[in-house]
Parts: sequence; C-alpha cells; structure tokens
Amino acid sequence: MKPSYHFRPRPLAALIASTLLAGCAIQPTPITQDERQAGIAQQRAAMFADQEALTGPVTLDEAMARAVKYNLDHRLKLMEEALSQRQLDLARFDLLPRLTAEAGYFSRNNELASSSKDYVTGEQSLVPSTSSDREHYTGDLTMSWNVLDFGVSYYTAQQQSDRVLVMRERRRKVVHLMMQQVRQAYWQAVGAQQLETKVEPLLALTRSALADSRKIEKEKLQGPLDTLNYQRQLLDILRQLESVRDELAQAKPRLASIMNIPPGEQYALALPSGFSSPKLPVSAEAMEETALINRPELVEAGYNERIGLLETKKALAKVLPGVNIELGANYDSDSYLVNSSWRDLGLRVSWNLMNLLNYQNIRGAAQAQYDVARQQRLALNMAVLTQVHVAYREYIGRKRQFELSDEMNEVDQRILTHTKNAAKADAQGKLVEIRAQASAMMSELRLYQSYGALQNSYGQMLATLGVDPLPDTVKSHDLATLRTAIAEREQLLVEPPAAEAKQ
Repeated sequence: MKPSYHFRPRPLAALIASTLLAGCAIQPTPITQDERQAGIAQQRAAMFADQEALTGPVTLDEAMARAVKYNLDHRLKLMEEALSQRQLDLARFDLLPRLTAEAGYFSRNNELASSSKDYVTGEQSLVPSTSSDREHYTGDLTMSWNVLDFGVSYYTAQQQSDRVLVMRERRRKVVHLMMQQVRQAYWQAVGAQQLETKVEPLLALTRSALADSRKIEKEKLQGPLDTLNYQRQLLDILRQLESVRDELAQAKPRLASIMNIPPGEQYALALPSGFSSPKLPVSAEAMEETALINRPELVEAGYNERIGLLETKKALAKVLPGVNIELGANYDSDSYLVNSSWRDLGLRVSWNLMNLLNYQNIRGAAQAQYDVARQQRLALNMAVLTQVHVAYREYIGRKRQFELSDEMNEVDQRILTHTKNAAKADAQGKLVEIRAQASAMMSELRLYQSYGALQNSYGQMLATLGVDPLPDTVKSHDLATLRTAIAEREQLLVEPPAAEAKQ
C-alpha cells in the first residue's frame, strides 16, 4: 500500500502571494546621470567602430564610398531591411504544421475514488473504487495543421516578402538623397579649403589698414570725413570677410558628418584639376519614362498595391471553414492503464459563422486598402512627373548661373592683377587693392558655391530619375571596391570641359 500523501496548500498560496506582491512592487526606474555618463564613451566608440582611417586627401568618389559604407542613417536602413528579412523568415515558419510537446505531473492528497448507484432505486450498486494513481506523469507530442491558417499565413508571407522589397527601395531613396548631399557638401568644402589660406592674410591686411587709418585720424593728417568714410569701407570689407570665414569653417564638418568622420578630426580634400561639367544620363525626352520606372517611391507604391491586393485575398480566406488535422503520440505513467502509450489521429472542421455574416465589411475594408494603395500610386506618378520637370529646369538654371559665376570670377581675378600692378603707396591705393582682393575672393567663393549648387541640382536630377550611384552588382562592400565602382559609374556621368566646348 502506498504511503499517505498530505497536500499542503499553504506554502503554495504563500508563494503565489509573494509573486503577486513582487509584481506590484515594480516601479519606473530612470537612468541615472552616472549611467548616462558611463555610456557616452561606449556609444561614441560604437559610432566610429570598424572604420578605415583616412590615409590621404579625400576625393569625391571616396567621400561617396564612405557615406555608403559608414553613414549612420544608411546603416539604420540596412538594419531595417535585415529586420524585415528576419520577419519574412518567421512568416515562412507559420506555413509549417505546429509541433507541440507537453509534459505534466499530477498529484492529489487522497484517492480518486468513485462509486455508482442504481438509477431506479437510488441505492449504491458498487463499492467505491479507484482507477488512477495519486501521482502520475504524462507526456505527448502532437502535430497539428490548420488548412485555413495555412492559407492566411501563405498570403501573410507573400505580403512580408513584398515589405522586404519595400525596405530595399527606402534604402535606395536614402542613398540617393545622401549622394546629393555629398556632392554639394564636398564642393563647398573644397572651396573652403582653397580659400582658407587667402582669408586670413586679407583679414590681417584689412586690420592693418584700419589701424593706420585710425592713426591718421588721431594725428589729424587727413580730413575727418574722408578718414571716416575710408574706415567705414574697411569695416564693411572686414564684416564680409568675417562672415566668409565663419561660413568656410562649417563646410568641412558638414561633409565629415555625412562620411561619419568624428567631429573635429582634421582631413584634407583632393583638389580637382578643374570643374567638370556633369551630364544627364538620359535625354530630356526620356526623363519621364526613366523616372516612372526607376523612382524608389513608385516601385514601393507598386509593392504596396500588391500588398493591398493580397489583403483582399486574405479577407476571403478568413471566412472559409477551417480544417484541422491532428496526429499525436501520448504517454501516461498511471499504473491502472492497460496501454500506457498510444497514438491518435483527429480531424476537425470549424467555421466562424460571424466572419461569414461580417464578410461584406471585411471584404470592403480590404478593398478600400487596395484602392487607397492604387490611388497613392497614381498621385505619386503625377508628383514624380512634376518633380522631373522642376528639377530639370533648376539644373539648367544652375548651369547657367555657374557659367556666369565662372566668367565673373575670371574678370575679378584679372581686375585684381591690374590693381596690384597699378596700386600706389598711399592709403587710398591700399583701399583699392584691399577692395579688389576682397572682391576677387568673394567671386571665387561664389564660384565654388555656384558649382556646389550645380552639383546639388545635378544630384537632385539623378535622384528624381532614380539613377543609382552604384551598379546593380558589386563584387564586395569594402571601401576600395565601393570607391572603384562609384568612380566607374561617375565616369559615365561626367562630361569633360573640352568635350563640352567642342559641342
């Protein structure tokens, strides 16, 4: 005979009560100032980890390659695309049958005994008896497959596969915008590097002339009105030069941010031999068709429309009856059982009639989502066509402005040469020379700014057309390979000045 087993509910109740109290005791815990301070160094190291160091002057191709490989916004889009791919892998597993393993332990403090009574007389007909052990173990392995869930999961997996492609197009859009920013920031930084050696000497010359004028005013060697007008002109030149210096100081940090170079790190830019004239990859007549085919937003809209169509099919699948097939292997350690292990097979049909009654609403909501996706695509088509024409007009206008800035810079440089040759030793002659130098420097600055604006409008044109800065396939994603691929791509999109002159 088995020993008596006494079930004690008090320890179990105490355990449950303590668990509930512990759960209720949880309160919001803010991050402390020391914890935030301790995490700064780690976060900063993670921002610039695994990056190749700069080994020489940065070219435009390398700036673009570094932006593609190291820019944090682009890395985020890559991670979002990888996350979407992982979610697709999970959605594929939902297509498989469910395999469930269970194990259990049962115990009671007395025998599970029962008796019977006569239905007619109401008297006990059998003595109390038991057919179950006080303690026994169970285990089963069950495979179930629901046909309705399979259909819904199939359409869900197809939708998730389209969402992976949607994330890919969003990453393409980020790359297009990033390349546009690199073009403008690079040429502004080149202009800053070229002019930073000219600003300081000119500032020193202007301050020296201003000091001489104030000395002349103090000694009353010249009329006060002439002296003050002279000082005012020098101060106006000084104000412009200070503004230019501040503007130049911001150019390199902007480019460094796009390339994910640590702020404050000194680097040099490769000086170009000249201003190459960019050329559009397609003719003006083919721009609309090219943009409608390649724009990431339109490709994404096509995938969203397909996702909406699959949603209508899911709505239809949800109202169909479900067939559930189960196959299991079971075990029970109860000694009273004749067969302690067995296998079973089951087939069950279920139908949610409420979904059937609500089919029109379910179908209508799915159809409305599909119609919205279609309308969004049509609206995007119109927006893209407008952007193509606006971007093309801006590109043509920027090109003309750059050509005028180039001519004005050439004239100002020639004026500066003649002014230096004809300058006199008196104060008025020094003012003319300073003014000519400032005018020539401002003209050169406007030239770089105009070319940067031209490159920005050219990048906007490429982004509007959906032209990728990289080929469809790249051998690897190391910095050298990316730089070479971008250089080869750029070579096809740049027209040398000599070739343009012949045309």
